[in-house]
Amino acid sequence: MDDTFLTARIDATKALIIAYENAVLALGVSGGVESYELDTGQDRQRVTRSSVPALNRMLDGLYNRLATLEARVYGGAITMRPGW
Repeated sequence: MDDTFLTARIDATKALIIAYENAVLALGVSGGVESYELDTGQDRQRVTRSSVPALNRMLDGLYNRLATLEARVYGGAITMRPGW
C-alpha cells in the first residue's frame, strides 16, 4: 500500500478516536449528561450512558487499527533472539 494513503488513514483513525473519547468522557464524567451526539464526520449517532461499554470496545478496535497502520508505515517491533 501507498504510504500517503496509509498516513491519511492514520489521521482519520486518530480523528475517530478523539470523537469516541469525547463521547465517553461526556457520558462518564458529567453526571447530568444522559445522551451525547457522536459525529464521526460520516454520520451522526445518538449514544446514551448504556452505550459506554460499546463505545469502549470501539475505542479498543480503533487503537488496534491505529497500531497496525502505524506499524505498516513506520515499521513494527523487532524481536531479538539469541544467536546460539
